[in-house]
Order: sequence, then structure tokens, then C-alpha cells
Amino acid sequence: MREGHAMERSDLAGYAATSAGSKGRRYQEEFRDNRPAFERDRDRIIHCAAFRRLEYKTQVFVNHEGDYYRTRLTHSLEVAQIGKGIARRLGLNEELTEALALAHDLGHTPFGHTGEEVLNRLMEGCGGFEHNLQSLRVVDELEERHPHFNGLNLSWEVREGIVKHSSQYDAPAASIYQEFLPGIVPSIEAQLINFADEIAYNNHDIDDGLKSGYINLNQLKKVELWHEVHEGILAKYPGIDVDRGICQTVSALIGVLINDLVNTTADNLRTLKIETLEDLKRVNLPVVAFSPAMADRNAQLKRFLFQNLYRHYKVERMRVKAERYLAELFEMYIKHPTLLPMKHQVKMERDGRERVICDYIAGMTDRFALDEFKRLFEPYERV
Repeated sequence: MREGHAMERSDLAGYAATSAGSKGRRYQEEFRDNRPAFERDRDRIIHCAAFRRLEYKTQVFVNHEGDYYRTRLTHSLEVAQIGKGIARRLGLNEELTEALALAHDLGHTPFGHTGEEVLNRLMEGCGGFEHNLQSLRVVDELEERHPHFNGLNLSWEVREGIVKHSSQYDAPAASIYQEFLPGIVPSIEAQLINFADEIAYNNHDIDDGLKSGYINLNQLKKVELWHEVHEGILAKYPGIDVDRGICQTVSALIGVLINDLVNTTADNLRTLKIETLEDLKRVNLPVVAFSPAMADRNAQLKRFLFQNLYRHYKVERMRVKAERYLAELFEMYIKHPTLLPMKHQVKMERDGRERVICDYIAGMTDRFALDEFKRLFEPYERV
């Protein structure tokens, strides 16, 4: 059965990506139903093992520190929700946006960006490690579901968006894969995921940081954007309790950022006369953006979080421990590769010892990495 291009929404803007216009998949398949291509991609991502493991992968707080705090899974869901809202207001393809949001962290390591930094250092001379490329590796190679090929066989547009995803932590990696047109801007849906990602993690990190006590409302008064929105909430709801006031402020702040992003992006599309995908490629400039004023205020918020939350001494202590856990696991597997499950050992001849070990560690949850460390290094722990 063919994919159901006719089932796609008919009210998409001319510059939106469409399933009918997709560059297709790496492998031909016989489909069981006629869903549109990007809807099928979204569903495949939701059902894959790497997506389920995000439940126990860290944002800022390690899994065992409490059930309240965000994980990579809840973060991905928040990015999807924010991204879909932006996409709808701009007439973009919501299914592609959702697929990209749900896939953007599939390659993340345990212990957040610390894990990425450790693996990149340990893989020096062996191709390094970058989580966007690892996300592509997950959906192209590491997921094993189909009887005839590895990977999820996602559409070219989803795979391009994964590779070209970038944030303050990531280096654009499109030049590594000539398949994805290096130097050419990705779809507008892919561009907006960068901002949905940032909006989500800035605001939920504030929420988690306040809940943990690592930051407080007095400190946040110095952040112009937060202070303005919070004061507005207090004026609108006199006598509101602290926790509800925080929840309402976070929600309102997300709305302020989304409105600015949508309005600025719409202005950019008009100014650049972008009405079709061909226009976007011709102009070849990023079009999704905050206004200059909002970009400055958002940058102040990010600086505050970096200085006061991400470098809080308790977060730093966990970061140092995480570096030790992952480095010692990697070195032990290098010396004794037979410690890995057999399904991973058999891949070494094809992919190399270091890359297979890197894949194995990158796929671990925080909880599994801690348990594996105990199994290998604590003499009385059961193996």
C-alpha cells in the first residue's frame, strides 16, 4: 500500500513541507496502511526502544534525585507540544514538526551533556561523538525492527532535520553528510525545533530549579524577562500562592516567547517573499527567529541558568561523578570487550570496538549506567 499523501491537511502554507514532496526513504517498503509519510515517521519514533529509554535519561537532575524532575522523555514531549503550536500558527506541517521534536534527543547519552562531553573525549581519533549524529545513527542503524534492514527507515526530511538540529550545545553537523545538502537551510519545521527546544528547556529548568531549591525567586528578580512576566501574574491574581504563581509564570513566559517567535518569523517570511519551499531554498537564510529585543532578554535568562543552576555545586558534584562512571565503564569495556552482551560483541568486526562501546554506553539510561558501574566495580554486587 502507498503512503497516503491525499490524507495530508489541505490548508498547509506553500512553504510547508509535505509528504507528497518528500525525497523518500532509504529502503522501499510495502506499507500496511496509507498514513502520510511524516505521520508514519512520528509513530515509528514513538514506538522505538530509544524513545522509551528517554524516560530515564537526565535533563539537569539525575533520575534517582526525584520523580518530579523532567527527563529527556518529558522534555521531548514538551518540545513537541510547543513545536506543534508554533507550526499550526504558521501553517506548517505539524506531523513533521512533531516527528522532529520527538526524535531530536534520541542520541543523547546518560547524564545529560556531561555524558556527551565524556564520550566525545574518549572517542577522539575514532570519529568523536555528537548527539545529533548519534540520533541519526539510532534511527538509521541501531534500531532493529524490520526483517530486511536496520533502522526506522524514516523520511529524508526527518533525517535532515535531525542532522541539522542545533542549539547552544551543538555544532552544526550537516557537512559530515553530503546526503543532506550541507550549506542549505533545512525546512522551516526543522528550524523551529531549535527554538521550541530552547523554550522548553529554559522554562522547565527554571521550574525544576525552583522546586529543587537550587535557585530562588529573589535571584530570578534580576532576570528582566522573568520579573516582568511574574509581576504581571501577581497583579492579575492577587494573593496567589507561591507554587501556583510559579506555574502560571512559566506558562505565561512560554506564551510570550512563542508569540514573539511566531510574529518575527511571519515578518521574516513576508520580508523575504518566501511563499514556497523553492523560495526558501533560493533565499537560503534561516527564517525562524526571535525579535532582536526578545533574543537579548532570552540570552540573559540563559546566562542566569548557566551561572546559577547548571553550575550549582550540587549539579557540579553529580557531573564529576558522572564523568568518572562513564570513563571507567568505557575503559573497562575497551580492555575486556567480552563484558558486553553478545549482540554487541558481534558488531565489533563491522563497526569497530570503540564505536560499538560508544553506542552501548550512549544508549544507557542514567539508572542502567549506575547499576552497570556497581556490577563491574563493586565486589559484592551481583553481576
